[in-house]
Amino acid sequence: MSLPVDVLAVTDPLAWLLVALFGAGALAERRYPTAARHVVAGAWVLFAVFWLLLAPHFFLVRNSIIEAVLALAGAPFCVYAGYLVLNGRDSLFVLSRAVAVMGLVYLPAETIPIVRQVLVEHVTRQTELVMNLLGHHPEVVPIREDREAYAGFEAAFFFETEDPNHGGIVFNIVMACTALGSKAIFVGCIAAVRAPLRRKLAALAVALSVIYVLNIARTTFIGLAFGHQWFTGWYGPTLLWLFGESDPYMVSHIVAEGIISQALSLVALVGIAYVVVRLLPELLVIVDDVAYMVTGEDRDTAAELGLLPDATAEASDGAVGPPRPGDD
Repeated sequence: MSLPVDVLAVTDPLAWLLVALFGAGALAERRYPTAARHVVAGAWVLFAVFWLLLAPHFFLVRNSIIEAVLALAGAPFCVYAGYLVLNGRDSLFVLSRAVAVMGLVYLPAETIPIVRQVLVEHVTRQTELVMNLLGHHPEVVPIREDREAYAGFEAAFFFETEDPNHGGIVFNIVMACTALGSKAIFVGCIAAVRAPLRRKLAALAVALSVIYVLNIARTTFIGLAFGHQWFTGWYGPTLLWLFGESDPYMVSHIVAEGIISQALSLVALVGIAYVVVRLLPELLVIVDDVAYMVTGEDRDTAAELGLLPDATAEASDGAVGPPRPGDD
């Protein structure tokens, strides 16, 4: 189902503005702390608007209940984060730096066609390889012209159907299939904390390699489940109504991607985060800030788990942005 307006035409430039604001706040953090707080606080409020705009896109266009719910839930947290920064919770500058780096990683692929094409077609080739190894050989065809951001990319799998009048099932590989968003989250968080470069690189290697492998498994599963219609049943009409779809063939896609894969992705991300935190416990300052926004209680999770001799100390080696007052 399509939206009456092109949401991405608004959110893409807004995302670049957010990167600029978060980045400017991080750079000004030490020399101009008051101005930095105001800039970053304003950026967090705009970030809330960003997620509110994307929520219907996630639900109606990408058929993802989980992403839509997370976007709606994230908006008030962003506003609260801005309020906390404005009132002196400087530890949130770490998360703000992370958001800026995430944007620098993700936005070029989202907004520059050639970068997007290289990533999407690479994932397509890897997915095709795994499908072939499993004994499935759908034809790879160009994405149709009606998908303007991807038109002509060799990134669509064509599956024939038993109904000769249907015309076949087409599974498009798009940016959401590259897992670049998940990769950007870990890159941003790892880059934002101040810790020895060796441990940061180790954490980065673990996160990116595991996400890459699991993502190819995910696209393979969704493609085969959709192409071979693995999920059909009594729940079909309800899901079609809920997601604003009319094609009964879309039920398998909704179940495979919007429900099963999204749920498993959350579990996988939690598992990856656990391993990464063991390698880089400095990341727990971000966890503590999120916990404070939920519970209103300050925590020192790293110290509680015995992962750092001093959980509040930050090494300057490998840091992104200028050191904060008191850093060595």
